[in-house]
Amino acid sequence: MINTIAVLGAGQMGSGIAHVLAQKEYEVILFDISDSQLQNALAGINKNLERQANKGLVDLATIPFILGRIRTTMVMNDLADCDLAIEAVTEKETLKLEIFKKLDEIVKPEAVLASNTSSIPITRIAAVTKRPEKIIGMHFMNPVPVMKLVEVIRGLATSGETFEAIGALVGKLGKEMAVSSDYPGFIVNRILIPMINEAAFALFEGVASAEDIDKGMKLGTNQPMGPLTLADFIGLDTCLAIMEVLYAGFKDPKYRPCPLLVKMVEAGRLGRKSGQGFYHYGD
Repeated sequence: MINTIAVLGAGQMGSGIAHVLAQKEYEVILFDISDSQLQNALAGINKNLERQANKGLVDLATIPFILGRIRTTMVMNDLADCDLAIEAVTEKETLKLEIFKKLDEIVKPEAVLASNTSSIPITRIAAVTKRPEKIIGMHFMNPVPVMKLVEVIRGLATSGETFEAIGALVGKLGKEMAVSSDYPGFIVNRILIPMINEAAFALFEGVASAEDIDKGMKLGTNQPMGPLTLADFIGLDTCLAIMEVLYAGFKDPKYRPCPLLVKMVEAGRLGRKSGQGFYHYGD
């Protein structure tokens, strides 16, 4: 029975996951190494709940109770008694492996450990723990409260019991599950990120301007936003990290990161979060 869920990482994804879990009456422990990040996450969740209330999606009177289900901590040992831990930190393999090693030592043996990774193989993550049968991928889409999909990825050793428990949780959250085999990028990012990378190549090679590339894809294929705008929204560093995982995992030159994408990340032009990416944001 899953009642208490730990979420590791209070960034955009972690706070969104905590939001939907608390809204569905799960007790949430939100962990981060930064107190300011935790406070920003709570403020963001409150703001998003108020936005939902204004749209009639949430009863305004329930917001304090939803927020009351989220407890924050900077001490990983506080996660010891959770029934499920969902890791949602930066898409860096070394960091994720380090976290799973620690979680495996701290969290009770019967608990499931899930990763929100969008590209790193679950089998590789499971291999650093003593409970590989209880390791699974839960890749939420951004923004979590809005997007209906959760990619669920079974590692080589993931048990049927673990898979069924996570599938039931996805259903209780009111979301749809897409099941992927454990290969780099899974379903969504194996298709999406190379498209973004190809859009970067089109800009790099002078095929068209960023605006016309995005316009072509929005109006020509009915996408809600163009690939370069989407890249800025995701974060160019995240897009590059996923392309590097695909390139390393498949050893196929079609996954070679665009030199322009590499250069922009090196320059700190990461998209919306830095104020500049393929487009300029702010004053």
